[in-house]
Amino acid sequence: MPAVASSPSPSHRPPLRHAAALCTLWLAGCGAEVAGTAAAVGKLQAEKASQAMAQHKQIVEGMKQAQDAGLQRAADAAASAGQ
Repeated sequence: MPAVASSPSPSHRPPLRHAAALCTLWLAGCGAEVAGTAAAVGKLQAEKASQAMAQHKQIVEGMKQAQDAGLQRAADAAASAGQ
């Protein structure tokens, strides 16, 4: 009777090696997706910060204009009261 080979043939090996490779690829893909998402979130936050700074600048300018207008009205009222 011929001897039976004790090691499995390459086509009958457990898919552990394939599963490990697939898991590695999947995790690498997840890492790339997370990095891409983080970059997109960072860009969005930078845009929001830039918009907030522009809005802040507009508010400060509006307040300065209102203060200047108030001072001018006060000066005009004082000048007309003194005449």
